[in-house]
Amino acid sequence: MTDIKRIDVGPRMSQAVVHGNLVFLAGQVAHDAAGASVAEQTKDILAGIDALLAKAGSDKSRLLSATIWITDMSTFDEMNAVWDAWVVPGETPGRACVEAKLAAPQYKVEIAVVAAV
Repeated sequence: MTDIKRIDVGPRMSQAVVHGNLVFLAGQVAHDAAGASVAEQTKDILAGIDALLAKAGSDKSRLLSATIWITDMSTFDEMNAVWDAWVVPGETPGRACVEAKLAAPQYKVEIAVVAAV
């Protein structure tokens, strides 16, 4: 049986779960940039993803999939400018991006990823 490693465990969820050769991140929001622009929130989220992937023994070059939720599709290009500068060229994951109402009004972007370890 493969062990399960949980990272940054909270009462409701773990921020990352490693099972086998995969790491699953919970949806990440911009805690340090809550209420800021979509670009600033995206930068904050991606920095957090980098940190969680490192704790799991992975990095953004090993992304397999990403799901992005934004509250206003008119900010799609603003989010993408930050995303495009962050991802590793030639190592981009499968990705979906949808417009959605998020859990709190100060959040404009949420991102969840799965990566190989």
